[in-house]
Amino acid sequence: MKAFKIIVVVLLVYAGIVTSFETMIGTLQPAAGKTLVITTFGTDRSPHDRVLARLDTDGHVYVSANHWPRAWYRTALANPDVQATMDGAKKDYRAVPVSGAEAARVESEHPHSLVFRILTGFPPRYFLRLDPREPASASQ
Repeated sequence: MKAFKIIVVVLLVYAGIVTSFETMIGTLQPAAGKTLVITTFGTDRSPHDRVLARLDTDGHVYVSANHWPRAWYRTALANPDVQATMDGAKKDYRAVPVSGAEAARVESEHPHSLVFRILTGFPPRYFLRLDPREPASASQ
C-alpha cells in the first residue's frame, strides 16, 4: 500500500510540473528563435493569434502542435484558411495537415529533446504545412 501511495504522489507531482510548464508556455508565448504568429478564425470568424515555432523544411513552412493545449490546431483543421505573420509580414495561407513520410521527414529535421518531451508530458505531435494562398480579389 505504501508503494502505491508513493507512485500516486510521484504521478501527481509530475502532472503538476507538466501543467505548470504548459501554462507558462501558453501565457508567455515566447517569441525567441524562429517563430511566427498564426491567426486562426473561429466559426464566428473571430481571429485568434498564437505564437508557434516556424519549421522550414524543403522550401515549405510547417508548424506543429507540440503541447496538450491545441485549440489553435483544431481551429485550423476546421477552417484551414489562416494567416501567418513571419518576419513582420502577414500573409494568407492554407493549413494542410501532413502525415506519413512528409511528417516523418519534418519530425526528423526538427526533433524535440527528451527534456522538452518530459516537461510537456509526451503529447503526440501533429504538423501543418502552410501553403501560400493568393489574396482574394476585390469584388466589383
